[in-house]
Amino acid sequence: MRVRYRAIIAYDGTNFHGFQTQPVGRTVEEELTKTLTKINSGQPVAVFGSGRTDAKVHARGQVIHFDLPQVRPLEKIRFALDTQTPDDIACLKVEEVAEDFHARYHVVQKTYEFRVDTAKARNPFKRHYASYFPYPVDLTKMRVALEALCGTHDFTSFCASGSTVEDKVRTIHQATVEYLPQEEELLFTFTGDGFLYKMVRIIVGTVLKMGNERLDYQLIPEILAGRDRNLAGPTAHPEGLYLVKVEYE
Repeated sequence: MRVRYRAIIAYDGTNFHGFQTQPVGRTVEEELTKTLTKINSGQPVAVFGSGRTDAKVHARGQVIHFDLPQVRPLEKIRFALDTQTPDDIACLKVEEVAEDFHARYHVVQKTYEFRVDTAKARNPFKRHYASYFPYPVDLTKMRVALEALCGTHDFTSFCASGSTVEDKVRTIHQATVEYLPQEEELLFTFTGDGFLYKMVRIIVGTVLKMGNERLDYQLIPEILAGRDRNLAGPTAHPEGLYLVKVEYE
């Protein structure tokens, strides 16, 4: 007998080398695997995530699936994952799903947020949780640039080198930015059917440069059409990025 479970995981990415297990460096997947193996009386448990997150990137809504050899109370599994993993990982929810469910391949859309600290003086308490950009920006120009990214496009220009994905066509349903005066932050929100390697960070780096008028904000269509990473702006730092929601049919 095999029972498949889906869990929603949150984590502070500061001290992780990303989600996926690697030969060197602490990862979220590795910690979850260790805890689930312990729960399963020492028998190995494979963990499958909805996708990778890079080093120092955070998540409030990462989704994983795993199999256990028997039915168990859902709250007991959640509590065990929540309390037996390190303090920088939390388990928000566990549910039983169909045995053919896959956390990665059945994703319909994901939502990311990116936070940018715009205060003149760097806030030391935000250094792990927001990128830093203390320069004036034009919100209207940034919003025009973001609107041009919505729809279905080839996002090669917004994909970092090192990606093994051949099909770089993605559909972006939402790309917005707002200013939060109390926090002195910019909050970017992106929802789409998928995102390429460092795609959100490259978009944010590019749009910030446009907002600061160091790059023409009307160039997004040209950058997309060029399919050349060199046409886009810099890659924003990872600390400001959060995976907030993964949706399934």
